Amino acid sequence: MSAEDRIRALSCWNGSIEIEPLPGGLSNANFVVTDAAGRHVVRFGQDFAFHHVFREREVMTARAAHAAGFAPAVHYAEPGILVTAFLGAKTFLAEDVRANLGRVAALLRSFHREMPKHVSGAGFMFWVFHVIRDYARTLDEGGSRKRGELPRYLALADELERAQKLLPIVFGHNDLLPANILDDGRRLWLIDFEYAGFNTAMFDLAGAASNAGLSDEESFAFLTAYFMKEPDSEIRRSHAAMQCASLLREAMWSMVSELYLDAPGIDYVAYTEENLVRLDAALDNYRTKYGTKP
Repeated sequence: MSAEDRIRALSCWNGSIEIEPLPGGLSNANFVVTDAAGRHVVRFGQDFAFHHVFREREVMTARAAHAAGFAPAVHYAEPGILVTAFLGAKTFLAEDVRANLGRVAALLRSFHREMPKHVSGAGFMFWVFHVIRDYARTLDEGGSRKRGELPRYLALADELERAQKLLPIVFGHNDLLPANILDDGRRLWLIDFEYAGFNTAMFDLAGAASNAGLSDEESFAFLTAYFMKEPDSEIRRSHAAMQCASLLREAMWSMVSELYLDAPGIDYVAYTEENLVRLDAALDNYRTKYGTKP
């Protein structure tokens, strides 16, 4: 059955529907569907155990995020399909994050504080250094073309983990690509909760910074806005190290995807190499400032 046939067979529609593709996903197929009640986003996605992605948890988190006021309403869900409200909002690009550092920082601070009141079920912990180590096992067992680089990646993960300052546990989004932030002209929204779970704030702060290409000055302003005071030297080092970890994880995510995913129009090999180039630049900047010792 085609994706459009599956969409038409869903029981949630009000009258006849119109379907159009919604581009942009790296691993999931998305569509905009219009019925008599309005416009909706249909998201296809199966469990990806190799990426620690389980759709039942994603649906729970999407509902919790809506209840907390951060995400569009969930209209319908069944295994492999999620239907949410279409916001008609602007999808952020990297330059939009850079132009709205205070708004993004406030959004994350509120999300981190409020979400634990709404999530349910067994708690999921996202710790990027565990993810990197588990990806390394997956890549080794799968015969990745990057297999020979895995010892270096693991040593780097250890170095970056040692640089982390102890921070309280919050509930993080953990996938802060600019495209997962929407602006309807009045407020910001978050979407795509595949990796959401308990973490420290630093991974979201670093992910937002690395994915948007923030300069050192912009990162300082971003951290100041989030913590509502200027960050100390330990926070700044931790943030710079976590940006490297975020880029390493993104590159290794793509390496795993090379083995196990085949999304139309996505060149995972090119995406891997793009993130490794960005990692090299971030790591050079980090080690120039802080060296390699914790």
